Parts: sequence; C-alpha cells; structure tokens
Amino acid sequence: MRIPTKRDGAAGVPFVPRRLFQCVQITRNSRNFGGALPVCDPAQQMVTAGNRHGVQIPASPTRCVSMTGTFRFGAWRTGSASTFRLWAPALAAVSIDIDGEPVGLPMAATGGGWFEHRADLPFGTRFRYRSPDGLTFPDPASRRQEGGVHGWSVLTDSAYSWRCGGWCGRPWRETVLYEIHPGLAGGFAGIAAELPRLAELGVTAIELMPIADFPGERSWGYDGVLPFAPAAAYGSPSELKRLVDQAHELGLAIHLDVVFNHFGPDGCYLHAYAPQFFRPGSHTPWGAAIDFDRPEVRAYFIACAIQWLDEYRFDGLRLDAVHAIPSLDFLMDFEREVRSAIPAERPIQLVIENDANDSRLLSRFDAQWNDDFHHAVHVLLTGEATTYYSSFAAEPARHLARVLAEGFAFQGEVASFSGEPRGRPSAHLTPTRFVNCLQNHDQIGNRLFGERLLALADPAAVRVAVALLLLTPQIPLIFMGEEEGSRAPFLYFTDHHEDLAQAVREGRRREFAHLDPEGERPLFDPNSAATFAASKPVAADDGVEWNAFYRQLIMVRRDRIVPHLDDCRSLGAAVLGPAAVRASWTLGEGALTVLANFGSGAVLCGAADGAAIFSLGEVENEAGVLRLGPRSFRAFLS
Repeated sequence: MRIPTKRDGAAGVPFVPRRLFQCVQITRNSRNFGGALPVCDPAQQMVTAGNRHGVQIPASPTRCVSMTGTFRFGAWRTGSASTFRLWAPALAAVSIDIDGEPVGLPMAATGGGWFEHRADLPFGTRFRYRSPDGLTFPDPASRRQEGGVHGWSVLTDSAYSWRCGGWCGRPWRETVLYEIHPGLAGGFAGIAAELPRLAELGVTAIELMPIADFPGERSWGYDGVLPFAPAAAYGSPSELKRLVDQAHELGLAIHLDVVFNHFGPDGCYLHAYAPQFFRPGSHTPWGAAIDFDRPEVRAYFIACAIQWLDEYRFDGLRLDAVHAIPSLDFLMDFEREVRSAIPAERPIQLVIENDANDSRLLSRFDAQWNDDFHHAVHVLLTGEATTYYSSFAAEPARHLARVLAEGFAFQGEVASFSGEPRGRPSAHLTPTRFVNCLQNHDQIGNRLFGERLLALADPAAVRVAVALLLLTPQIPLIFMGEEEGSRAPFLYFTDHHEDLAQAVREGRRREFAHLDPEGERPLFDPNSAATFAASKPVAADDGVEWNAFYRQLIMVRRDRIVPHLDDCRSLGAAVLGPAAVRASWTLGEGALTVLANFGSGAVLCGAADGAAIFSLGEVENEAGVLRLGPRSFRAFLS
C-alpha cells in the first residue's frame, strides 16, 4: 500500500482439540497440482476451534498470551454468561448500550485502563459502548457490525461445521498466488463461485485484499477501522468461513491481506477513549502512528492475526506495509506468537510487504512481495522513468538480473528516487522467499488512470514477462483479470462522506499532477460508484488465448520446477543486452536456466545445458551460440 487514502467449542457442536488434527492424504491425479493432496477428512467435519494444548476455550474471545502478559479483547459467550471487555485508558467510566434496552449496563474498572461486564445475553445481541460524555462507539474488537462501522457491534457465535476440517495446508513451494478484491468479485459468495475456474487454471492459493470492516459499501480495504470484523459489504462471518471451506475442498490455500500499520480516517474511535494506542507526535502517511511498544497494542494485533488463522482457517497472512511499523522487535514477536498459536501440523505462511527491503525479517517471515522485480520488468516493458521507476530506468536489465540472482535490486545502495540507501543484503536467501508479480493492486491502482499492463506495453513483450514470472523459482502472484487479458482499469475507489471524499479527490490530483500538469484528461472520481464499476475485470477478446497461455506455463511450473524447489539456489545471472537477461538456479540434481529478451532486436548468448521445457518467439542455435529473437524466451532444464 502506498497512497495515504488507502487504507471454539460451541453449544451443540462436539469439541475436537486442534492437536488431534490429522492430515489425511490421498494420491490422485489433479490438473492443478500433483502428488499427495490434503483432503477433507469426514471424521473432522464437525471440528470447531480449540487450542493446541487440547484445552477447550471459547472461540469468541480474542486471546493473546505474550511476554508482557495476557489480554483479552471483545465480547464472547461461555455457557450462559457473556463477557464484554474493553481497554479504554482515557475514560473514568464506561457503560454498554444494548439495542432495545433503555438503560445502559455499567462496566467495572479492573485496572490498567480495562473495563469488563458479564451478563446473560444471547448471541445476536447488538451492543455498543458509551463514554461519560455520551459518545457511543463500537467494540474495537467487534467480530461483526450491523449498521456500519459507526453502528452496532454484534455478539457473534463462532460455531461453524467445517466440511474440510482435516485440511493441513499446502507446501509454500507449490504456491501460485491469485490476488483478488472481494468487492469487485461479488463478495465472499462471488469469490466462491470463481474458485473452480481458478483451480482449473492451476492457481494454488487465493489472496484476498483486506476485509476489515470499513465505512460505506466500497473500499480497497486499506481504510479499515475494525480489523477483527469481516466487512459487512462482502458478507457474513459464516459466508467467509464457507468460502475458506470451499477453497480447501478444491485443494486451494487461501490467504488474507491484513493492515496493522494504521487505521482508516473514518470510524476509528480509539483516539477518543484510548489515545495511548498511538505514539504522540508521530505520524505515518495515513495518519497517527501506532505505538507498537505498548503491550496492549501488540496483543491487539497479534490476537487479530490469530483469529483469522485459527477461527477462520486462513492459510496465511500478508502484512501490509511493515516499513510503516517502526518496531522490528514487535514484528519478530508477532511472528513467534502467531506461529506458536497454530498447531505445528498445520503450517501457515506469513508474508510481508516491506518497501525498506529489510532482509532481517526474512529470517523469520516466509516471504516478501518483491517490488524490485516488478519495477525492473515494468521499466523494460514500458520505458517509464518517473516516480520510483526512476531508480530502475538507467539499467533495468542489470537490476532484473540482480533480482533474479539475489532477491533485491538495492541492497544498501542509494536509490535515485529517494536519494537514500535502500535495502539490505539478500543473496543468502532462497528464491522462494520472494513473491514476484507483473501486476498487483498497488502497481495498477496507484496510477492516475489505473492502467493494466496490456494497456501500456506490447502484448508480445508481456508474454515474455509472464513466462519469466511463472518459470522462475520465486513465488508468482497473478492479479485478478490478468489471466484473461483484461484491459479494464483497476482504479482507486472509496465510499466516504462528502468532506472526506473531497479531500481524497484533491489529494489524488496533487499526487499525480506531474502526470497530467494541464489537467487535460478527466479524472475518475474515487468516491463514485461508477469508478468502482469500471474497475471490475473484463475478459478481453483474446482472453481465451491468454488463459490458455497462463495455464500452460503454470502446468510446466507444477510438473518440472516445483518438485525441486526445496533445494533451489541461484547459480547467478547476467545481462545479455539492454533488454535481455539470463539466469540459472540449481534444481534438484540439475539446473534451470532461463533466457528472456524483452527487446525489439535480437541478442546472442552462449548455449545452455539441458532440454528446453518452454519456448516463446524465435530462439536459434547457431554453432553453439543461441540467437534470441525479438520478444523471445526459453527455459532449459538439465
């Protein structure tokens, strides 16, 4: 994310301790993966949430045990008793409004800014908190909202009968990610309808853009203010669980993008009753800086992450913009606490976005979105040289070669765009520590007119880039619609009240003034429903051909590359010309070599060992010298 405006056991359900989970595997032929497939165990169909020690705990409380103590947030029900717990250190007293009741329920102060109340209230009870001055506000750990983020929180039953309770996840090396915006896809139910098509394509993991509840009906998701609550605009908690369940039934992992570096500008009431949540005098591009040194704050976000992985069974999280979390210590604690809360037999993936390219985090986190790959390829395809692309514009092929061989293009060198050193050494990391893409929500939507790659570049050159993306060892990510050649824009959209909407319009115009200094092109209004509608991907006239192309490459990756990725290491990379590169990696007992020429002229290089596993364009062997024709690619496996 880059722009400032984005933003267990239950009644009637038998409890099965999580430590008793067993992965049931069968071997069957499948179009989207090979070998052993984790499948749904009928014996696990009624599993509900517990913990790894075999001690039954309610799923509803958000619980985090950390080095600094134990904290619970939110509202939950155990037996006939419902508990409401709030951290409001700025308030002397707090009461609870119950929908339909004329008198509020007083909460007891329990010390340290915490308030608590217990009552016999059923699931479905609508409530909100009230301060002495009359301000009403939702539960900051609300698990479901009605009436929007300014409305009522709902005491929510977490019970769900999982059809695929024995799912154990998929190895990271198999991952082909597909990023999808839930709103554009038609909510949780709409995504579920797309899953069979994506499984047929060969995708192995779905990644949802953020779903934390936000104001209005439309959002990128980075304006969320209630991080525990699935956005009501997308569906209910049960519908989200059905989506996860269906993904697992199809052999698909499912990941979630979470935003823990800031809260959105509308609907965050923490400033009123818990200003200690924020660091005085510090700000991020998106608002007040969160104080990650406070134990309550740490516990809040760790508990949120555990909820998504434990109760909702997501297979992984993508942490947005961790460069805006100024506490390496918190991030390391986060990784440890979250992993320890999930049974070891159910591996999860924790992936980061980090513009600082701090490779120290990759000693603990599974992978990072590698913007350097995107930027180098984008410059080769489009020739763009403004904003952050300026750091890659002089020698894009050299940067790409280093990315393929070592991970980051900048490993402490000064980036011309910022004028400051960027990154740390990354050559010691394995290729699967990096998630590469040609398009994603940021790189398309943070353009003034939201152009997709095929609206900017020669389709023949884009095919070379797709082959490079899918046939190199790094983890590939596909953005919704690109596999069907969509040229529809992906624009920035919101649904704010008018004052905030106008501020967003003006901010966007200032941010992109260098691209349209005369204001000659009409801008899309982010707050217009038409902007949201225009952002829905539309399969192109040549969409069938693009789909077949992606599927062919994913199948080659699955059969020839994925089985050997655990032992993959770089053998180096080289520049073959202004727009051409060569890179090699060990792969099992052999080696993978790729040759890619994005340019309009031919280049020559030495012959590669092994047999070609994929070719694109004209590649000729002339007396031991390979001639790569314009817009050509070849992958060899020895």
